[in-house]
Amino acid sequence: MSIVKTPAATKEPVDTGERHRLSVVGGLAALSLDAMASVAYGPEAIVLVLALAGGAGLGFTIPVTLTIAALLAVLTLSYRQVIAAFPEGGGAYGVAKTYLGRRAGLVAGASLIIDYVLNVAVSVAAGVAALTSAFPGLLPYTVELCLAVLALVTAINLRGIAHSARAFIAPTVIYVGAIGLVVVAGLVRSGPTVDVAHQVSSLQTVGVLLLLKAFANGCASLTGVEAIANAVPSFRRPRVRRAQRAEVALGALLAFMLLGVAALIEKFAIAPVDGVTVLAQVTRASLGDGPLFYVVQFATVVLLALAANTSFGGLPVLAQLLARDNNLPHFFALRAERQVHRYGIAFLAVASGLLLIVARGEMNLLVPLFAIGVFVGFTLSQAGMVRHWVSDRPAGWRWRAGLNGFGALLTFVAAIVVTTSKFGEGGWLIVVALPLLVAGMEWVNRSYVRIGERLELGRTPMPPRPRRSLVVVPVHAVTRLTRDALSAALSLGDRVVAVNVTHPEEERQARAFVEDWDRWDPGVELVQLFDARRRLDEPLLSYLAEVPEPHVFVLIAEVEPEHAWQRMLQNQRGAVLARALRRRTDAVVCRMRFRVS
Repeated sequence: MSIVKTPAATKEPVDTGERHRLSVVGGLAALSLDAMASVAYGPEAIVLVLALAGGAGLGFTIPVTLTIAALLAVLTLSYRQVIAAFPEGGGAYGVAKTYLGRRAGLVAGASLIIDYVLNVAVSVAAGVAALTSAFPGLLPYTVELCLAVLALVTAINLRGIAHSARAFIAPTVIYVGAIGLVVVAGLVRSGPTVDVAHQVSSLQTVGVLLLLKAFANGCASLTGVEAIANAVPSFRRPRVRRAQRAEVALGALLAFMLLGVAALIEKFAIAPVDGVTVLAQVTRASLGDGPLFYVVQFATVVLLALAANTSFGGLPVLAQLLARDNNLPHFFALRAERQVHRYGIAFLAVASGLLLIVARGEMNLLVPLFAIGVFVGFTLSQAGMVRHWVSDRPAGWRWRAGLNGFGALLTFVAAIVVTTSKFGEGGWLIVVALPLLVAGMEWVNRSYVRIGERLELGRTPMPPRPRRSLVVVPVHAVTRLTRDALSAALSLGDRVVAVNVTHPEEERQARAFVEDWDRWDPGVELVQLFDARRRLDEPLLSYLAEVPEPHVFVLIAEVEPEHAWQRMLQNQRGAVLARALRRRTDAVVCRMRFRVS
């Protein structure tokens, strides 16, 4: 009796790519740091505006924050639906393209690209600003520190999004725990642990415009909410369910932190103080000046520096979708071994690095530009989801459409207010850059359309037919390299011609070459071309223009050096000739490598 063993190959195959994808916690760490870290500057942005109306204005901190939290809830529920409707990712771009048209999709995509680039620049600059505030001696090296942090985050992301997520889980947990401790301790206390300084003078009355501006400033806390919906393909299976859970967890945590900090601002009567952040004042009032205060501050510094990772998780996936739709160069859709879109990451790193250099690492020069683009994407996404509910009409579509419509109205108002209030502070740059980026993507799309028409994409071509072909082999000496090149050429075409280009003053060398050729007698026709200006490409191009064959190959034989440094010993004639042939002829250029090793 024989025993049959089950081969190991029959076991369920393991998808090795899944281990490079995100879990729910990993998704929060990789894609939500921007939104979470905004707690450090969102409430302060509200207070800075409301303080213009003195104590009466600061009394509206909680109502304004509640409005932002309500908008956050709307956005969270909306993007939860976006994740289910568009599991391939893309967020606002996918929704706008499907339900509002391709042009609206390009506007949404362009706004998200701008927001992602600015998010990296602002997050890195904010983290370095906090560091230089603690250590003033580093201030002269602000730009260098910004670029060093950017290089570190880029390197981590090039190793794979799952690796970056694991690297950021611990700082994220510490930060959320630290802010939670501040909120809980502050709410339990009957009063602040230290005296709170006040620098409030009533200069304005509390009006609608002031409240709208405070609301618009505070909406900076909502940037990054869409990143999870943009990067659904980066999650492990089941991708939609994991992404939805991460989106809801982000909304809940962010709302808790924003409302908690706002409550403490009103409870402890916190007001803006030069050189001290509002979050630092709240932390000191809740926890005192002990070690816990420095833990919170350090966690905030780290999160601000790492918040750039949201863009590194979202923009490459968005760029992949845009490239797949022929709106960006196709190399943005390429994915490396670790499920990494290297070209998207490289573009993000270079663009944000240039911004940091131009702005000299000054966070305040970049912040006014930050929130404009994202609200355009929010508005188009919400409007597209309204169209989705009205078109499909599933159960409960009316209240869903009403929710998204209300959200679209709020984000549209916020976009108008932010743009008008920040226009003179650099917002004009976004107003100009957004249509230019859309125009650039339109140009790329038209180029791909023209190429597709020439290639007859979507049409069945005629059956292939053989054509008489000529193989031209440039030669300059009788060597083994020449022999191997002619051997390859004889297997490629119907007729093979060896072409030797020489100078009239080199008549003796030319005659010696012909004699060597005749003694060798390879059975291949030799054509000698003379050029008085010692050019290599022009004589060959003129010869190819007169050959009768409709299909021409040019086989260029080159030596492949044993070591990289030996390339400097080559004359580069093959590269020069290949470049001229590709630019000015329809010949098929073949470059044959002869390996010395």
